[in-house]
Amino acid sequence: MKLFVMTMYLLLAPLVIGIRADDADQEAKGLRDTLGAQMVSIGTAAEPNPIRTDPMYAEILARDFNMLATENAFKMGLMRPTEDSYRFEDTDFLVDFAEMNGMDVRGHTLIWHQQLPDWLSNGTYTREELLTIMEEHVTTVVSRYRGRVDAWDVVNEAVEGDGSLRQSIFLQTIGPEYIEYAFRWAAAADPEARLFYNDFGADGLGVKSEGVYRLMESLLAKRVPVHGIGLQMHTTIGDTPDPEDVRRNMDRLAQLGLEIHVTEMDVRLNDEMGDLDTQLQLQAQTYRSIAEVCIQHPACTAFVTWGFSDSNYARAGRPDTPLLFDANYVPKPAYWALADLFASPVLMQCSGQPCR
Repeated sequence: MKLFVMTMYLLLAPLVIGIRADDADQEAKGLRDTLGAQMVSIGTAAEPNPIRTDPMYAEILARDFNMLATENAFKMGLMRPTEDSYRFEDTDFLVDFAEMNGMDVRGHTLIWHQQLPDWLSNGTYTREELLTIMEEHVTTVVSRYRGRVDAWDVVNEAVEGDGSLRQSIFLQTIGPEYIEYAFRWAAAADPEARLFYNDFGADGLGVKSEGVYRLMESLLAKRVPVHGIGLQMHTTIGDTPDPEDVRRNMDRLAQLGLEIHVTEMDVRLNDEMGDLDTQLQLQAQTYRSIAEVCIQHPACTAFVTWGFSDSNYARAGRPDTPLLFDANYVPKPAYWALADLFASPVLMQCSGQPCR
C-alpha cells in the first residue's frame, strides 16, 4: 500500500505548516535540542570538504544533529588506494569534528560491493586471499577508531530485491559466510561498538525485507555479533512505505533483539504529485510520518537523513531536492515538520508504552 496520496495529505497539511510563527527561534535552537531528552538520535550523512570550506554547512551540521554518518569517507574505494595503504585524513577529520561537537559517529561502511578500489575489483583472488584482505581491512579500520565510532555499518546491501544474497565479489569468492566473518572481526576490533547490517528497500514489509529478516535470524542463531539493522529509507513521494508496515517490520526485528536505525532517509519529489508547493508539503509529511514511527518505537534509536542540504545533490549535478534544507540552506517544509514533531506532546504518549 502506498501512502501520502494528495487527498489524504491535504487533510494533514496544517500539522506540517502550522508552526511557522517561531521559525527564527526554532532554527536558532536546532533539531537536536528540540528533540531533547528523547532516547533517539537525530543524524545526517556528511562529507569532510564542505565542513572545511563552507562555514554555513558546518554550522548547521553541528547545530541540528547529534549523530554524524560518514557519507563516503569510510568506503574502501576512497580510504584504501592500494592493498597496502590507507588514507585516514578525511575519516580522522570527520570523527574529530563529531567529537568536538558532541555528536555520535556512524561509520559507513566496511564491506560493500560498490565503491571498491580498482586493485580489488579488477583483481583475481583466491578465497583465502580475499578473506585476508577483508580481515585486514575490517581490523585496521575498526581498531583505529576503537571507542570513537559508536556504530558501524559492517555489511551494506548484501541482499537482492528477491530476498536472496547479492552476487558480489565477496559472495562469489568466499561464500555467504563472508558476512559472519566481517561481524566477528569488527567485534574483535572494538567490543563496545554497535554493529549494524544496512540495506535499502527493506523498510516496510515485502520480499526483500523478508530476506533481510531471514538473514538476521540466521546470523543471530549462530551467535554472530549483530546488534542492529539499518533501514535506509530512500523514498519518493507517492511511492513510500506504509508507516504501519514500517512499524510492523521494526516489531519483528526488535523481537530478534536488534536495535534499529533509520540510516539514509531522503524523499525525492515527483512531478505527478502536483505543483512544487504541494510536493514539498508531501515531502514534509513523509519525513514526519517515518520519524514519528522511529521515535515512538522502543527499538528505534536513531533517525538519520542522507545529507541535509540539497546542495549535496547540486554539487553532484543531480536535479534531486530530497533533503531538509534547499541548496541555499533555507529550511524547507520538511525541516519544520520534524521540528514540530520533535516538540510535540504526542511523543509523550508513546503508543501506550512508557516513554523514553
